[in-house]
Amino acid sequence: MASDTPENSTNSTSNSAAALTAAQHPAHADGVPVVAVIGDGQLARMMQTEAIELGQSIRLLAGSPDASAAQVCADVIIGDYHVWEDVERAVAGAQAVTFDHEHVPTEFLNKLTEMGYSVQPQPSALLYAQDKLLMRQRLEELGAPVPAYAAIESAEDAEAFFDRVDGAVCLKARRGGYDGHGVWFPKDREDLRALVDELLGKDVPLMAERKVALVRELSAMCARTPSGEVKAWPVLESVQRDGICVEAICPAPGLADDLARAAEKLSVTIASELGVTGALAVELFETVDADGNPEIFVNELAMRPHNTGHWSQDGCETSQFEQHLRAVADMPLGSTRPTAPVTVMVNTLGGDEASDVPISQRFAEVWRRFPSAKIHWYGKDWRPGRKLGHVNLCGYDASPEGIAETRRVANLAAGYIVDGVWADGYTA
Repeated sequence: MASDTPENSTNSTSNSAAALTAAQHPAHADGVPVVAVIGDGQLARMMQTEAIELGQSIRLLAGSPDASAAQVCADVIIGDYHVWEDVERAVAGAQAVTFDHEHVPTEFLNKLTEMGYSVQPQPSALLYAQDKLLMRQRLEELGAPVPAYAAIESAEDAEAFFDRVDGAVCLKARRGGYDGHGVWFPKDREDLRALVDELLGKDVPLMAERKVALVRELSAMCARTPSGEVKAWPVLESVQRDGICVEAICPAPGLADDLARAAEKLSVTIASELGVTGALAVELFETVDADGNPEIFVNELAMRPHNTGHWSQDGCETSQFEQHLRAVADMPLGSTRPTAPVTVMVNTLGGDEASDVPISQRFAEVWRRFPSAKIHWYGKDWRPGRKLGHVNLCGYDASPEGIAETRRVANLAAGYIVDGVWADGYTA
């Protein structure tokens, strides 16, 4: 949804407002803690709604006035997080600084810290979410389970690793990459060598890790305050398609109690040892060992609210967005007790073609058929495969059949929002 205000006018207004500190801006009531959020996507958007209820206020650094989060925040600085002057203006007067992505240059974060800003998570922790090789090395030092890995600085390095893991290679960009981007699965030695030569020629820093025999993906999330309080959510299952999370089920169906406890403890240990503040998502591979016993390996870390945690908005006493804001402001953390036996989150991803059914009508039809469905929308223009929103549905039957029914309904609702067509042929 584009702004009705001409872009030049909006930019001018925002940039002149940037001369004010956060404490002076009329969007913020006297005495209200102001949190500067760098990033303008749906995660920042959903932080804003929780900030209102918490008695906090958001100042946003956004790339454009019609960005997802910029649509709903009153104090918006239009700028580029790669430009120091824009970052400096955005955080002026804020009690805490946080993010909806991990890509802000580390030197900026160190400089903000030196200037006395409360940057959460701190740069010393965030670098392990920014660089996958450093993350693997640090986790290995902690004794956390990680797949075999290696730095790749040449095609010869890649071929040596290929031999080491009998060809089961996953090649990754060390920095950047999300939703399946920056990950490659070469089909043979020649394909691996060609990929490495091409990517290193483009100055893409690389690492490789062993491709595990995947049973499923899990997500263990917790949140930690600067003063050290930590609380974890139940471990959930993340369903992936083409590298993108399409569905999350909490708690993870059929997960053995000992493995669930181990995953939860692992997330708390990582948060504490790395000094993470705010929400932390530890993405995990569930696989089996040589004896057929289940085991887990760490895949990725995200030091912010995470797609797999969206279920908590409607299925938990404290959502990940509320908890993140509590944590970065060093407030007492909320309860992470689920409010339903199972909650399913399904992403609504843009279809191959835009539906000609108005979006408000699609929402109404979903609510008419499934009144319990909770729709969360990001205000983004349609694009094939783009995350446009998600649907949460709480289920009250934790049996395998009950979980399957909750998933079926949640997927029907999300599918109708995307296409304006009921996948099961339903007609009113």
